[in-house]
Amino acid sequence: MTALARRVFACLLAGLSLAAPAGELPPLARAVTGGDSEYAVRPGDSLIAIGARFGVAAKVLARQNAIPFAAIIRPGQRLRIDNPHIVPAALDDGLLINIPQRMLFEFDAGKLVAAYPVGLGKPSWPTPQGEFEIVARVKNKTWKVPTSIQEEMRNEGKAVLEEVPPGPDNPLGAHWLGLSMWGYGIHGTIAPASVFHFQSHGCIRLHPDDIAELFERVEVGTAGRLVYQPVLLAATGDGRILLEVHRDIYNQGSDPAQAVRDLAEAHGMSRDIDWSRVDAAIAAQEGLAREVGRQTRNGSKGTP
Repeated sequence: MTALARRVFACLLAGLSLAAPAGELPPLARAVTGGDSEYAVRPGDSLIAIGARFGVAAKVLARQNAIPFAAIIRPGQRLRIDNPHIVPAALDDGLLINIPQRMLFEFDAGKLVAAYPVGLGKPSWPTPQGEFEIVARVKNKTWKVPTSIQEEMRNEGKAVLEEVPPGPDNPLGAHWLGLSMWGYGIHGTIAPASVFHFQSHGCIRLHPDDIAELFERVEVGTAGRLVYQPVLLAATGDGRILLEVHRDIYNQGSDPAQAVRDLAEAHGMSRDIDWSRVDAAIAAQEGLAREVGRQTRNGSKGTP
């Protein structure tokens, strides 16, 4: 991993287990990735691009640094990056992508190897859920434009392309990991600022540097899973209870308040949670892990 990935996605690991089937409560998460760091603005940077690189919404990044969202940032300016994300209780080996969270987690022998922000399908063209395998590894892949996307080009008055060769205009970037979900892949992008957004036609986009790292480690046959968990609750080894809340981007009817209550009750933590903090996290939906309580022996906090 690069120094950037090691610094930004340093892992606090413990007790990872298999994710729950659809329709069941997920296991309680035990790990967090990311944290508080400082970043020096580079030429050409924007809040959107920096947020995409680190897995933070640009508006949240602006708020963390007490600057207007429309502020002009300058090379050399130092920004605070606070990007903690709960690692869903997950696979022993392979790739886990949590769609509302816009994060990809790579596991090996039960340990988290890396975590990367990803770009996913727009609501009108959602990324599918389910299990998959990596079935292809291709560098500099020619993009054979699906007929459905050709039709979209036609409807938008754009030039209709049947294929795009490798190069600076190819939206797949330089690396492609094809999924057993036909037509879908994990790939790079020529628009890095689109990562951590829902703008694709269902594929999973990574920053060019991140997909280059992942490509070198992933083999054909690697297993993976795409899940949909807008609400994540974690209990860390030091007793903190963390909550992370995301938009129900595909309108699957998620009720975040009920989800937190169900998870807390299932894991015996209702009395350890400050429910006013839960309400604030749900209202903000900033997509970052926030402390909402601490596990205690006497259960002194009130029930919801």
